[in-house]
Amino acid sequence: MTREFAFIDALRAIAVNPAARGLADDAAVLELGGQKLVLTMDTLVEGVHFLPDDPPEDVAWKLVAVNASDLAAKGAEPLGCLKSHALGDEDWDRAFLAGLDLACRHFRVPLLGGDTVRMPPGSARSFSLTALGRGPEDRPVPSRSGARPGDLVWVSGTLGDSGLGLELLTSGSRVQTPEATLLANRYRRPMPEPSLGVALAPLATAMMDVSDGLLVDARRMAMASKVAIRIAADEVPLSRALVATVGDGLEQRIAAMTAGDDYVLLFTAPAVNSAFVHAAATCAGSRVHPIGTVDEGEGIALDWHGQPAPLPEKLGYQH
Repeated sequence: MTREFAFIDALRAIAVNPAARGLADDAAVLELGGQKLVLTMDTLVEGVHFLPDDPPEDVAWKLVAVNASDLAAKGAEPLGCLKSHALGDEDWDRAFLAGLDLACRHFRVPLLGGDTVRMPPGSARSFSLTALGRGPEDRPVPSRSGARPGDLVWVSGTLGDSGLGLELLTSGSRVQTPEATLLANRYRRPMPEPSLGVALAPLATAMMDVSDGLLVDARRMAMASKVAIRIAADEVPLSRALVATVGDGLEQRIAAMTAGDDYVLLFTAPAVNSAFVHAAATCAGSRVHPIGTVDEGEGIALDWHGQPAPLPEKLGYQH
């Protein structure tokens, strides 16, 4: 068990309110007079979640985007956000605010307030944002725990682009090609789709976003739902930019499924509803891809062209 998991387990003894959902979901859901208020918070730390030389506008975009992704995973309509900002270089902060304004407008998450702090000299930059959303009124807010045997497993976008983009940025290799530029942009500027989450929520039995890697997040869903999830590695969608850069074999696909920072939706839905799932995604201007099945049992399994494939030792990112 990692320190992160152990710490969260300890927190569960404190977070006993039903709104906390046992700290086993992407967000809290607070019932207020028949309304469902969805709350989520993410923190970005320099050197952990973004590179020291990342443009400040991109850091601000990512901060808003990762929270918008959590709202999307709950099918929640964004209402606003609160932000904590560590003051630093004045020019850097000014550029950050320009990116924050752009991201808040793009994801329709208005800034409502927050806090500013002064950090000790030489400290890594750190920013937190709490996002609030309105959950569906006539049905439960999707959780990680509703997957059922017989469901299909779906994702809403390509996997691995952000992880490969980070690898290229840190290695300094092939960063001038159009493909590398696209991959770097996927790392710096994630593009979650809150409207897609709203469209899929009525059809999904379980839903979450992929932040730490498809395999580790699929395992979290399987554990929460007390089922087994089997993923067909050859069905996992990859972008043309990724394939053109590193190729398309099992090794490359495992790397794509474990890299993290994808911020696409991972969800399950009954197989008989496949046509409705595709239609809902199309109406939201997106595409979704079936990549596996939900079975009796526990944990996750991987197939490659119909044959069992071994799981990697590391399923995804862990703090």
